[in-house]
Amino acid sequence: MTNTVQCQKYGEELPAMTAPPFPGPAGERIMASVSAKAWEEWLEHQKRLINEKHLNVMDPEARKYLTEQREKFLSGDDYDLAEGYVPEN
Repeated sequence: MTNTVQCQKYGEELPAMTAPPFPGPAGERIMASVSAKAWEEWLEHQKRLINEKHLNVMDPEARKYLTEQREKFLSGDDYDLAEGYVPEN
């Protein structure tokens, strides 16, 4: 049986992640409230942001920005889009 979670992004019961996305309380919180589908979508969106905005993930300001964007993306709030990104049809 697949574990499910009430996904905060989609507002419905969806398959859960099999492990927290990173250690600590924030990873546990995300695992308890975000579906595997939403997390995978965030990872793809995060890659686009890093690439299109030329972010250096070693820069504390870039990490802070990505954390803010992650929270917005996963909660369903408005979030930044990657300029120049054209979704595949």
